[in-house]
Amino acid sequence: MAGHPPGKRIRLLVLYGGRSAEHEISCVSAMHVVNAVDPDRYDLRLMGITTEGRWVDATTAIESGRSGSQVLALPSPDTILGGGEAASASALERVGAASVSSDVEGQLVVLPLLHGPMGEDGTVQGMLEIAGVPYCGPGVAGSAAAMDKGLAKNLLAAAGIAQARHLLLREGDVDHTLVTRVERELGWPVFVKPANMGSSIGITRVKDAGGLEPALDVVWYYDEYVIIEEAITGRELEIGVLGWPDLRASVPGEVKPSHEFYDFDDKYVDGAAGLEVPAQLPENVAEEMGQIAVAACQALRVDCMARVDFFYEEGGRGLLVNEINTIPGFTPISMYPRMWAAAGVSYSELVDELVDQALRRAARRSRFVAHRD
Repeated sequence: MAGHPPGKRIRLLVLYGGRSAEHEISCVSAMHVVNAVDPDRYDLRLMGITTEGRWVDATTAIESGRSGSQVLALPSPDTILGGGEAASASALERVGAASVSSDVEGQLVVLPLLHGPMGEDGTVQGMLEIAGVPYCGPGVAGSAAAMDKGLAKNLLAAAGIAQARHLLLREGDVDHTLVTRVERELGWPVFVKPANMGSSIGITRVKDAGGLEPALDVVWYYDEYVIIEEAITGRELEIGVLGWPDLRASVPGEVKPSHEFYDFDDKYVDGAAGLEVPAQLPENVAEEMGQIAVAACQALRVDCMARVDFFYEEGGRGLLVNEINTIPGFTPISMYPRMWAAAGVSYSELVDELVDQALRRAARRSRFVAHRD
């Protein structure tokens, strides 16, 4: 690892849980990181964030994750807190305490596995910047831009990157003319989704005008901004992006939903969706997909790690960027690790590279001057 002093373990602090509807998914991702990291290379610690935003030291859960049993996820930080763990310290104090110990041999690095708002959206990344702690994954600007689908679509459009036709609206801007706009600009069916959410939470496929208002009611439960997007008949493709300062793309994968669309249940409950890696694509299409994915990340200032999702209209508009996920699912069967494994980067090597990127990026930024001469 280029950014890691030889012979010293890194204290790797995994943040998981979080204040979002994707809390449980984070617990699954974190368990697999616990199983994958090399204890000779890392001094692993866990910090859980409850659904109410309280930070708890969850390091004792490491053994349950490594027990070899059929445990599917680490215990929720809510459960750990309920067991009596004190949570009076602030978030910054918790992170600071993790870096101060008599047995620490190397640098503290944080691996945020916080899917969704209050974790994937630049909030935690900003806190770590203030604390001066290296962290894995994209920085503040890229995380915030990618999490907000409306902002992301505007930036992609400015960069000339093709995407689905859509409308972006704030709750207070929705009026009686919306149905007419949807019919004129998009046509039915459409997808109605919160602008700031992941894992297909809050998304409704609306077949006609009668379904629009109920779908909007679902969105307002999660967000004040809504994306209304044309329904595309095409293949659903994904590709991984990795690297700092230069980005590179993995092999592509294809999602084959078993439901009407690739919804939350298809991803995490039934697990019935087909995931094909590598996707069966002409070589020139796969190459173009990687180039567009890197360009899309650059347009949003996303570095280090991302999964870029596409629609592919064969015989039509071709590759259309759907969205960029800056903290993708991290189980060994999740698409992001699988696509990199197919490209020759194992799960444990993927964690190593993310940590190395974090250290090199932090070292580079530490040289910036923050005052006037």
